[in-house]
Amino acid sequence: MIRVHWTKCILAALALAISPALVTSAHAEATSLAEPDAPAGRRVMVMLKLGAEHYRAGGDYGGAYGDAMGEKARLRIARKIAREHQLSVVESWPMQLVGVDCVIMEVRDERSLEAVAAELTGLPGVAWSQPLNEFHMQSAAAIPTTQRYNDRLSGAQPWHLAQLHRLTTGRGVTIAIVDSMIDLKHPDLVGQIAGSHDFVSPGHPAAERHGTGVAGIIGARPNNAMGIAGVAPGARIIGLRACWERPYGGNTVCDTLSLAKALTFAIETKVNVINLSLTGPTDRLLEGLVTLGLQHGITIVAAVDGQRPKASFPAFVAGVIPVAAGRLSDGGPAVYIAPGQDVPTTEPEGKWSVVSGSSFAAAHISGLAALLRQLSGPGRSVSAASLLGPRGVVDACAAVGRVSRLDVPACEAGR
Repeated sequence: MIRVHWTKCILAALALAISPALVTSAHAEATSLAEPDAPAGRRVMVMLKLGAEHYRAGGDYGGAYGDAMGEKARLRIARKIAREHQLSVVESWPMQLVGVDCVIMEVRDERSLEAVAAELTGLPGVAWSQPLNEFHMQSAAAIPTTQRYNDRLSGAQPWHLAQLHRLTTGRGVTIAIVDSMIDLKHPDLVGQIAGSHDFVSPGHPAAERHGTGVAGIIGARPNNAMGIAGVAPGARIIGLRACWERPYGGNTVCDTLSLAKALTFAIETKVNVINLSLTGPTDRLLEGLVTLGLQHGITIVAAVDGQRPKASFPAFVAGVIPVAAGRLSDGGPAVYIAPGQDVPTTEPEGKWSVVSGSSFAAAHISGLAALLRQLSGPGRSVSAASLLGPRGVVDACAAVGRVSRLDVPACEAGR
């Protein structure tokens, strides 16, 4: 079983706040206890209950987690469960925020993951079990471009960002981009990313397209006479790598555990906005963390799968802002619609590309949320109903006008 020493990881993360634009791995000290011949790919999560003395909701990772005896007892329980149910222990991660020790186990036969999870749920010492789910980014293939633009504003035409930036740039607001690795050396992103943390094992230092594209839309550097300018270029951006590109140009994906680690970090570090440009199956662990983040006053923005909108988790968790790049088919749930078609943005290796998809519409709304939070105070949670307005096409000038003295007609006229 791999055991992650989270105290040292969090101390490393705090160091990054002082040294921006550096990367740390969330897997600094790991010891494998998995059986060497265990197959990969079919896994369940077993949530072992933590004793009351170890559970401190909203606590931090300032010291060693739990006591040695309790940790050894949970390890014995995990191994006993694995042995009795034909599983192998792979990894463990203590989740102080929700009072469980999350143990990943490999399913070594043909049983369905759902059946195994149901079999384990309710065992002595087990809070619940669930499959290790996979999540996908909501983007079409990027179109490379040799055009360098000239500080073109992302969403400039429909949102009139040049006018909005006279009032607000997102300064004082922290945005967590939960995505793939951001290119910290891109000329449009240099100095814009306050920290970058890797929650995928093994670590992957190379920049990846999706995270870099989302980061450009939200926070690309203005006034550098090249590329684009982001929606909230004054915001403090933290890149949380919980997703990875599959080889040979494959899709960008994430899993429950990597997302849970990133969300926990975001909540613990008290970010103001979390961008989740992804969708997947309903997930009990992630829903609990998303709800906890909302309760902490964090604005959470998530993409909607235009082909399967009703299956777009976590976009429709109560309180999350669901975003799509266009109107859904008749009968689909109401969503916020933001620029997400043929949008120029950053790409690794100092390049730019044109992107489409709800991933990038969500990035626009996360940037707009930062603008609104700066105007209303970073400590206030942005209310989708009162600030963004009714679901449908988002009018950025009108949204900013609700919390400022902006001349909305003049903004919408581009003056």
